[in-house]
Amino acid sequence: MTASTEPGLICTPTLTLEQIYLAYGESRRPTIVLEGVSLAVSPGSMVCVAGRSGSGKTTLLKVAHGALRPDTGRVLWEGEDIAPFSSDQLALKRRNLVGYVPQDSGLIETMTAFENVLVPRMPERLSRKDVDRARMLMADLGLRGRENHRPNALSGGERQRVALARALINDPAIVLADEPTSGLDRSTADRVIDILVDVAKDRAVLVASHDPGLIIAAQLTHQMEALAIAPQPR
Repeated sequence: MTASTEPGLICTPTLTLEQIYLAYGESRRPTIVLEGVSLAVSPGSMVCVAGRSGSGKTTLLKVAHGALRPDTGRVLWEGEDIAPFSSDQLALKRRNLVGYVPQDSGLIETMTAFENVLVPRMPERLSRKDVDRARMLMADLGLRGRENHRPNALSGGERQRVALARALINDPAIVLADEPTSGLDRSTADRVIDILVDVAKDRAVLVASHDPGLIIAAQLTHQMEALAIAPQPR
């Protein structure tokens, strides 16, 4: 599951959010969702954005993913501001650089688990390398023997791991995971956390969660409070 980062070097953050502001509604009385949010995630680290449901965690991840454009502030992938990109340029850059695990896993119910993992590769003609990597990821994530199962035949933990394999198929430098342990029993949640810790050894991983296990596992935790992020001491 590895991407490369050279030890001993000071790296530019792979993901940077600078003074993100996002509001909905009329300009006279906007509903402020994110205000003054800044954070950076470097290769080989996992940062957890914590907070109650409705505090803006999912919105923040969508901004980091490029799916939502902030009203002000900057999103940088590998030091490059994504604001000037056209929709097509952004989609191509995201496909090659960012893996995303939505809260509900986002699997396509009519496809097998194996086919779901390969979805990000399907705009191109699938190669033997693609197929072999998908099989390797599923094996590494404890999904051997589940390749031909459809999502409705998988447990919640298995669905999350299929979604994670799908997020990793393009070997991204950035992995975003929204409440990846939500709805899972403690044992299954702990297994997902262990996998994310392993993934974060050579990638920049940003997770949104209020799971104490994930908060403890992260190198840095940011708490969503009063529509802003404040670093919490460890």
